[in-house]
Amino acid sequence: MHAFKLVRNVVSTCVALLAIISPAARATAQTPSPHGTKTVLLIHGAWADGSSWSKVIPLLEAKGLHVVSVQIPLTSFADDVAATQRAIALEDGPVLLVGHSYGGAVITEAGNDAKVAGLVYVSAVAPDQGESTFGLITSVATPIGAELRPDKSGFLKLTPKGVAEDFAQDLPAKEIEVLTATQVPVSVAAMKGEVTTPAWKSKPSWYIIAANDRAISPDLEASQAKKIGATTTIVTSSHVIMLAQPSKVAAVILDAASKAGRN
Repeated sequence: MHAFKLVRNVVSTCVALLAIISPAARATAQTPSPHGTKTVLLIHGAWADGSSWSKVIPLLEAKGLHVVSVQIPLTSFADDVAATQRAIALEDGPVLLVGHSYGGAVITEAGNDAKVAGLVYVSAVAPDQGESTFGLITSVATPIGAELRPDKSGFLKLTPKGVAEDFAQDLPAKEIEVLTATQVPVSVAAMKGEVTTPAWKSKPSWYIIAANDRAISPDLEASQAKKIGATTTIVTSSHVIMLAQPSKVAAVILDAASKAGRN
């Protein structure tokens, strides 16, 4: 009898919570937007986390977009894709996926979800079927390669010199110190994860090339942008464009959001 009452109370609580949550969810879904795509999911790259979009988020929200900066664990490619897929599932479509650096591989795989209306690559990799981040970035050597330090668990970390000179060389010293202190090591397994079905083959794409990138070769970025047929913008910046040139990154995302949702 006690067990029956306990179950009844749990069910009653769940029903009450759903009654509160559902109208709020419907209200969100029905909110009109001046943009074709009202929701933007930002996917960070290696040696970073969701806060790397901190300068871009307020610029997008000021224009009426709903923004989610997804925290991917950087433990494996499958884990990172799964985290992004969970974030997509929580939103009402359509959504725009934006990936920085390694995050480009993640959106290339996760972007096959029917809710995804478009893809924005920010100094990112855009692998084809069977390609990986590791394979692409090592195909054209860059200075950052000498500043990677592996640990015993198969994760890579950047040296302070690598952050200051090859990752974020155009940021103020104080910001570089914060990036150095908060960097999230990335697993080699994540970097070697291979894309199975490239979403850019079926979704419209945009690409921002970082002209002074010392982590991913600007030449490689240009060839990636051309390969996927992306609408391309070139910005004079280090690898972390969203921190060095946030207004220019936001402008491209806003343009993509206004067009992708109409497809």
